[in-house]
Amino acid sequence: MTPAIFGIAGESLNDEERAFFKACDPAGYILFARNCVSRDQLRALTDDLRSIHGRERTFISIDQEGGRVARMKPPEWAAYPAGEAFDRLYAQAPASAIEAARANARAMGAELASMGITVDFHAPMDVRRPETDNVIGDRALGSDPVQVAALGRAVIDGMAEAGVAGCLKHMPGHGRAMADSHKELPIVEASDEELETDIAPFRSLAERATIGMSAHITFTAWDAENPATQSAKVIDQIIRKRIGFDGLLLTDDIDMQALDGSIAERSIKAVAAGCDIVLNCWAKIPDMEASVEALPDITAAASARLERALEVASGAGDMAQASEWLAKRDALLALVEEAA
Repeated sequence: MTPAIFGIAGESLNDEERAFFKACDPAGYILFARNCVSRDQLRALTDDLRSIHGRERTFISIDQEGGRVARMKPPEWAAYPAGEAFDRLYAQAPASAIEAARANARAMGAELASMGITVDFHAPMDVRRPETDNVIGDRALGSDPVQVAALGRAVIDGMAEAGVAGCLKHMPGHGRAMADSHKELPIVEASDEELETDIAPFRSLAERATIGMSAHITFTAWDAENPATQSAKVIDQIIRKRIGFDGLLLTDDIDMQALDGSIAERSIKAVAAGCDIVLNCWAKIPDMEASVEALPDITAAASARLERALEVASGAGDMAQASEWLAKRDALLALVEEAA
């Protein structure tokens, strides 16, 4: 198995993609809006992906957070709010915010599972600060690490109850980044002591979540030469040991401009540093072929983490109560307007 998650170009697999995936056996797949047109089409695509290697529990992932990060869009699928909605409610009624976040995640997870999706790269555990770049912005669950952890736990648990694995991102924290890592490499110069705030939510949920995603950010207090994704020190000393995360560690999209070198070179550096799997989103066959040629087979440890990550993936997609969960969420979020 190749330690990579690959994107798909369109609404269905073409012959070249099917043959390539069959030969290289990637760890999984990621979907974008270009792949999500209708319910019947999307379910057919995920069924096709499963059929390639005949694995019922296949890592089929998506970024479905709500707000501006939503690959499955209305009116075909339900609308979900960004994290900031739960942040605002938490300021007035913490218990209600936690319950709203959990109900929202259960409904979202049920919809994803009904489409054959097993992993959602949600929730962002980044602690927002005044200087945080807008690439995080309203996606954040708050500015207090205790609050972020509480709401993040509700999201992870709600997803799991619906049969979908959530993800802790972006390890070890994107909240101090003052640049968009899609476009350039953010440099964070906070001290080790200051960064304790950033890693606190991840540490709180390290044993609860089975999937994490790294940040393309350089933290000078830990490794001034390498971004976290490609830093053996950050991955081993901070993510694995200090945070205590022993789940499946993915890179953020390896195509982002925060990283230097070819896609294959970036991928090799990430795996050599300790990432279990490389996330390659853009469905460019030459880039994917180069990565497959360069990367080693998935390690035994990473393979075991992958299996553990998918244990929650029931594939049931029970939508029977989704409307009730959404109604509960909306009633709770309305408490903010009532208090205004």
